Amino acid sequence: MTDPRSAREAMRDVGMDTITLAGPLDAKLRAMREAGFGQVMLKANDLVGHPQGWQAAVAEVKASGLRVTGFQVLRDFEGLSGHLHDYKLDIAKTMLQMCAALDSPVLLACSSTSAHASQDPDHLARDLRKLAMLALPLGIRIAYEGLSWGRTINEYTTAWDVVSRADCPNLGVCLDSFHILAAKTPLDALADIEPDKVFLVQLSDFLWQETRTFEERMATARTWRVFPGEGVHTPQLIEMVQTLDRMGYAGDYSFEVFNDDYQQMPLPMVAERARRSALWLAEDVLRRSLPLPGQLRLQGR
Repeated sequence: MTDPRSAREAMRDVGMDTITLAGPLDAKLRAMREAGFGQVMLKANDLVGHPQGWQAAVAEVKASGLRVTGFQVLRDFEGLSGHLHDYKLDIAKTMLQMCAALDSPVLLACSSTSAHASQDPDHLARDLRKLAMLALPLGIRIAYEGLSWGRTINEYTTAWDVVSRADCPNLGVCLDSFHILAAKTPLDALADIEPDKVFLVQLSDFLWQETRTFEERMATARTWRVFPGEGVHTPQLIEMVQTLDRMGYAGDYSFEVFNDDYQQMPLPMVAERARRSALWLAEDVLRRSLPLPGQLRLQGR
């Protein structure tokens, strides 16, 4: 049995996302803390959906003792013009205000799916630079994620290209294993990314080998993700994490697991599944040599 102190040490760089759990915010935070997690990834609805208001939610998070990994998610921001751009700029400022109140170091922005957005990479880069400059005085970094169903940016390689064009110190990428696996983007392109420009890594797996259409990717992403080690892409997940580790990535890993079944389970049971995954990731993948093929899956740990 793993010693509780060594477990907490092993899990210090791994956090859970509130998206995975059902129930009120305080119950989610308590379940994470009791499972041994030291950090939490929050979404805007956690704050604005609080019965006592968003500032009460901020106080609740701070009282929990959990460190905030990041805040999500700003959608469909880049590539717009005129009144659409002005509208999204106001939304971004509100998101940044909430992010700053949480003392969150990162705001996640995902690539646009809007048919009204420009597909010019320089236009996209210009808008992301503007967003990053708004975040700079607040001490917030912008992590840009390529959604696997994004209109123009739908792989981490093209997300990195736009971030590189923008060339802003507090603008980097978020690498999400689901989108990389769903899009089947080769992992060898990770070597092209500057390690200090990876601001967040989100991990999850899913239960089938491929998603053939954008629609199937969206449905799987929003309802059928599982924790690392529970799905069918474990070897690729191991390769991704170990590649990042060799590159020198020393930041956080957050479990972004949307799963309808987990939403119907008691919070401690779901948090325990996440705990097993976090210990496997920290002890077997990051701190030990590659596990033997029979040890790759979490079942039976």
